[in-house]
Amino acid sequence: MERSSLNTLGVYRRSLALRDMSEAVAAYFAQNREILSLRKIDSFRDDISKSLLADADLITKEVEQAALSNCPSVRMRSLSYVNIMTRNILAYCNGLERDGVKEKEYLNLLRKEIRIFRVSFKKWRKSLINKND
Repeated sequence: MERSSLNTLGVYRRSLALRDMSEAVAAYFAQNREILSLRKIDSFRDDISKSLLADADLITKEVEQAALSNCPSVRMRSLSYVNIMTRNILAYCNGLERDGVKEKEYLNLLRKEIRIFRVSFKKWRKSLINKND
């Protein structure tokens, strides 16, 4: 696959939507309003927000790497990382909820976006694994 055709890949577009949603949630819940600059972390929520941003960005990068790679082992490693990072994002949502955020509807929107991404990701992962056979 070529880099120019990534935007036609559904799972890549879903990863971009997940990244955008994660950025919005992280910016909303961060107490340090400069969190998007990834400067010094001051609170638990800021730490979670930073981790949320980093993992959402890495999901997109790993999907891109898996799509562009011809090496099955690189693909499998990227697919494994994406699974780990989606679980991390769900854990960050739980952490924010336990920290007492009142706007749980934003967390539920992010959880829904993860579920949508995972459905797309599982279909795509199955096609990549079948391609390796």
